[in-house]
Amino acid sequence: MNFLSHYYFDRSNTNAYEVLGIVMPDLIKNVNKNWNIHPEKNEILFNSKPIQKSILKGWRRHLEVDKLFHNSDFFRTHQHQIKILIRESIVGSPVKPFFLGHISLELILDSLLITEDIVNPNKFYQYLDEINVNEISTFLTLNKIDNQELFLKFFETFKKEKYLFSYALTDKITYALKRICLRIWDQPFTPEQEILLTECLINYKNSLRENFIIIFDQIDAELN
Repeated sequence: MNFLSHYYFDRSNTNAYEVLGIVMPDLIKNVNKNWNIHPEKNEILFNSKPIQKSILKGWRRHLEVDKLFHNSDFFRTHQHQIKILIRESIVGSPVKPFFLGHISLELILDSLLITEDIVNPNKFYQYLDEINVNEISTFLTLNKIDNQELFLKFFETFKKEKYLFSYALTDKITYALKRICLRIWDQPFTPEQEILLTECLINYKNSLRENFIIIFDQIDAELN
């Protein structure tokens, strides 16, 4: 699941550091996909630091939600259907349809949470604005990440740009997909492929509108 889908399960949580923790795995991967950390395996490092313990709690929540989502029939069914739908649109692209189906579904769910007025991105960003960056530095240090300036610069840009608001526009989902793919491939799509992709994603988002909340209800029930 993506940022806002993870936030959905903690949208009533008033602990800003737990909210940070639920999106920290994705923030870290956005900065450097090779930063492969596992704070959940070193809990003892965080126990004496209440704020760090809150971040770790959110981190664990993220892992639990992702596990439930990726093992669900909903995920398997819809990522496969999106893969089939977009396959013809990206012929010749280095991007595999399976990869794109997976990421597209997650971005569509974020988009629907906004357009159906279920999650307020502004409130999410307000929590991030409450974070003391020194606590982020401590978390990164505990996880042996040296290039902290790179992360902190990204974090400030992430808050300033507020690009999650753009997910309300389906063509921006295609832009977000391209940004993700650019981390791996220099030229993931042609302009023509981007147009076709956008058309496919608009159609699929509309088809999901009536019943997408099912997966959130299902995960919520399993969490609680």
